[in-house]
Amino acid sequence: MSQSLAGQVAVVTGAGRGIGRGCAEALADAGARVVAVARSAEQLAEVTAHASGRIDAWALDVTGDEFVDRLQALEGLSILVNNAGGNRPQPFVEVDDESLDFVLDLNVRAAFRTARAAAQNMLANEVRGSIVHMSSQMGHVGSPRRTVYCMSKHAIEGLSKAMAVELAPHGIRVNTVAPTFVETPLTKPMLDDPEFRDFVFGMIPLGELATVEDVVAAVMFLVSPSSARVTGHSLRVDGGWTAQ
Repeated sequence: MSQSLAGQVAVVTGAGRGIGRGCAEALADAGARVVAVARSAEQLAEVTAHASGRIDAWALDVTGDEFVDRLQALEGLSILVNNAGGNRPQPFVEVDDESLDFVLDLNVRAAFRTARAAAQNMLANEVRGSIVHMSSQMGHVGSPRRTVYCMSKHAIEGLSKAMAVELAPHGIRVNTVAPTFVETPLTKPMLDDPEFRDFVFGMIPLGELATVEDVVAAVMFLVSPSSARVTGHSLRVDGGWTAQ
């Protein structure tokens, strides 16, 4: 089946680096017109320099109203990669309210508002679209020092299933990609800790971290014609972590 996305318009949040940037570039390579969203204009300048010439930048905060309003009004939207997120690892009993609010506001509230705006856009324009939420293996299991993050990703898994059921009659598919740890600028400081690194590798039967390319490939499958009958699914790119 052809994987061309020519003529489609995609939005990728958290697109300044790592997985988000990889998704934006892969979507552009497949022929889509891409809107890359991140707070850092400097990072976005590197993304928009992509050779395809098909990546535009919105230097916006996904928790803000301006982003949501622009997304809802974007012409031709057919793909959303709801990737922006964050984490502040802490022992459960030491989680402070500011960290709790930060993670839930970004990982749950902003993700919900982003998905809602995209769905409103697609419904208003009668577009058969694809929404992919960036979840995590932690949306399926628990782990030390990640109670808030696990809670937020379990919420995304539930949101995705409910959206998939409600939007299916309109031809809008909703899925998640749930990676294991990927070495990105966000996770590198954690993985530089030998004790933590040993813990992570001990939990992955395949014995390797996921790569950005692994996660991007899963996203590209879920937005492509090859997954035309896939909705409400969580594609776990976790090396077997959650199979144990």
